[in-house]
Amino acid sequence: MIFLLFVLSIVIQLVAIWAIFFFNLNRVTGSVITIAVAILTAFILTPWALLLGIPLIALSIIILFKPLRFNLITQPAYKTLANSMPSISTTEQEALEAGTSWWEKELFMGAPDWSQFEKYPYPTLSPEEQSFIDNEVEVLCSMLDEWEIHHQLKDLPPEVWQFIKDKGFLGLIIPKSFGGKEFSSFAQSRIMSKIASRSLTAAVSCMVPNSLGPGELLMHYGTDAQKQQYLPGLAKGEEIPCFGLTSPEAGSDAGAIPDSGVVCYGEYEGAQVLGLRMNFSKRWITLAPIATVVGLAFKLYDPEGLLGDKTKTEYGITCALIPANHAGVKIGARHYP
Repeated sequence: MIFLLFVLSIVIQLVAIWAIFFFNLNRVTGSVITIAVAILTAFILTPWALLLGIPLIALSIIILFKPLRFNLITQPAYKTLANSMPSISTTEQEALEAGTSWWEKELFMGAPDWSQFEKYPYPTLSPEEQSFIDNEVEVLCSMLDEWEIHHQLKDLPPEVWQFIKDKGFLGLIIPKSFGGKEFSSFAQSRIMSKIASRSLTAAVSCMVPNSLGPGELLMHYGTDAQKQQYLPGLAKGEEIPCFGLTSPEAGSDAGAIPDSGVVCYGEYEGAQVLGLRMNFSKRWITLAPIATVVGLAFKLYDPEGLLGDKTKTEYGITCALIPANHAGVKIGARHYP
């Protein structure tokens, strides 16, 4: 009989806890109900109910009083989470601190100075940019049938891809000296917006090479040989780029990606050269199945100090530009969720 009363008391307390969460009761009400049920089951049914009741009463008291809750729950939880967060490398810290804020800072702070905003000049299109929108973009839009693209072909038609390449849609950001359009950011925004009004697939296919593609990085940081090798091909659509950031484990959180590159010596084309031994797995990379060159995000390690600094072994997030057909690179088919 005592055992049955004990089981019944446990069931009643568990049902009370379930009801608190099910009805989304507030902290005070839920704690008071938990304490009351624990005491009542002990007095009415059996004192053995306190085996579960005492821990529940103690937890409820901690939750009720802020100082106890902060010292016994909140603070330890924060410390545990802080220790589980990946550390920020020097490279990542420099990226966080780079640049300055514009008027949008005031907007996000909830106190925008509209009079200051009105003073900024409205962006305009150059005659060449306007002509491109009125002609090439207009023709491209007339060629797009999103129903056919999305539901039947699962890709852009071959003639659309060829038109995009021939008319320079993939080289909007690249300087004219390398065969690109050298359009402004405003022009690119207008172009992509108009294409997206007809086909999101086409817009993204044009957008990625101009935003996540390696063109701008090459212009700022590439050697002359790298610029001559890649920029003309990117401008003409002979090279199709993709950017490999997203990881199956970490998503697009660059600070948490497990992909690595270790600086080492190895044999390449018959010679001993300094390079990277890379280990990576990426997923959901736009244009990957048709890409000819891959911008790969990973974490760089130099355990032997081969880059010159013996005291620095971790360089943080880094990007490498590699041919899609490079030995060891395996690219699967498109993923249809």
